[in-house]
Amino acid sequence: MSDQTPSNWFNSCGRVSRRSFLNNASLGLTGIALADLLQRESSSGNAVQAAESAIINGQPHFAPKAKSVIWYFMLGGTSHMESFDPKPALNKHAGKTIGDTEYNDLVTNSPYYRKNVRDFGGKPRKLMAQLYPLQVGYRKRGESGIEISDWWEHVGSCADDLAVVRSMWTTDNDHAAQLQFHTGRHIFDGFFPSIGSWVHYGLGSLNDNLPQFVVMGTPPGDCCGGTGAHDGSYLGPEHSGVKMSVNPSNPLPFGTPGSKVSREERRGQLELLSELNTLAGAAYPDDAEMRARIKSYELAFRMQMAVPEVVNISEETPATQNLYGLDNKETQRVGQQSLIARRLVERGVRFVQIYDGGWDAHSKLKQNHSQRIGQVDKPIAGLLKDLKQRGLLDETLVVWATEFGRTPGSERSDGRDHHPYGFSIWMAGGGIKQGVTHGATDEIGFHAVEHRHYVTDLHATILHQLGLNHHSLEVPGHKRLEIDFGEPIKEIIA
Repeated sequence: MSDQTPSNWFNSCGRVSRRSFLNNASLGLTGIALADLLQRESSSGNAVQAAESAIINGQPHFAPKAKSVIWYFMLGGTSHMESFDPKPALNKHAGKTIGDTEYNDLVTNSPYYRKNVRDFGGKPRKLMAQLYPLQVGYRKRGESGIEISDWWEHVGSCADDLAVVRSMWTTDNDHAAQLQFHTGRHIFDGFFPSIGSWVHYGLGSLNDNLPQFVVMGTPPGDCCGGTGAHDGSYLGPEHSGVKMSVNPSNPLPFGTPGSKVSREERRGQLELLSELNTLAGAAYPDDAEMRARIKSYELAFRMQMAVPEVVNISEETPATQNLYGLDNKETQRVGQQSLIARRLVERGVRFVQIYDGGWDAHSKLKQNHSQRIGQVDKPIAGLLKDLKQRGLLDETLVVWATEFGRTPGSERSDGRDHHPYGFSIWMAGGGIKQGVTHGATDEIGFHAVEHRHYVTDLHATILHQLGLNHHSLEVPGHKRLEIDFGEPIKEIIA
């Protein structure tokens, strides 16, 4: 030790004081892993288990077809009818209420019909509302002939890579459906692990230099379950999503060593830390808490070196950047997130979650959806095409989803209300069939009536493609219901 070593680092026996070592070392390292570890300790009281589980990879239960997941989630509720489930009957009966059409009995006598939180006066306003015509045209795409709206021009060009599921349903008719879609439980049931957290819990990471579960975009607000949509819940905060920005100078909170610290200086600090760790380990060989904290410090250093490089997309070719829409102000934001998502899964990150908000079109649906789709369409298609040309689509599962669909009837004359009874999602890559549709809603898009799938069926499909038996993912003391597990959608698995 140098002459500058503070005297209070040593106890009466000449050894480093554990408290002093930790306090002083933390002054030189405010990395996210340290903050994360401290959060884990306060939540679970077990620093060793938390630190070790964060860096030990899990093993699949059987041969996986995918290694990673990129999950797009549209907050607010995307209209399935103006996207991936066009309904020409809406144009035929535009302006009529459902009760004035041949679809009245179809809806009211459906075994899936129920009143919901938006009904009033004993008369469900969804039945009273006038049917609202499609706000955009549609056509068959690719050799598969999947009908997709004209707004989805770029994703439509990838139709032969998609498996569109048109029969999803959920139970929450308000925006806490964001939470339910990710956890499988209504917000009134409380908070449960999210699908990204289950993936990390089951498999861990393929790269210990990077966060294992990354979140980009604007997450749901506190009124809708907050961070619960990417939270580990009883699995522990070490399995929660880590929020990442597209800014290479500060991609994670405290995720860089600082603008005035060079990589060489940081490596020197790491070497010093290694020496201190050796000293502390020798002084306290049986101190499990010390070992856990040492691992967290070293993990933070590794992340500070690796994360900024991942989000630095300037090294990508102009052709690649343009493929994602980085040359256009409207598509740049989601384009950056999508390109970084590709770079993350290339480097072994298991689950990348991208939120896009603003889809809640109670009015001005045409204006809202044409703008929102215009911002995400090219970046999402760019990701699919880029993964495919790099040979990564086979091992990367891309999912597009939204909290619910929107009503066949109008709201405020030019919008659609929330609609959990039937809506669409799609998947691509990762051992999923190409160019297929599965399930169906009725003729006006009200109910999922054919091969209906609750949201946890999508979760089970993802876990299955990653080589995980979803029924084996349980934690002692936390009973899961059958609906929590769901079942893989076998019809779309190649």
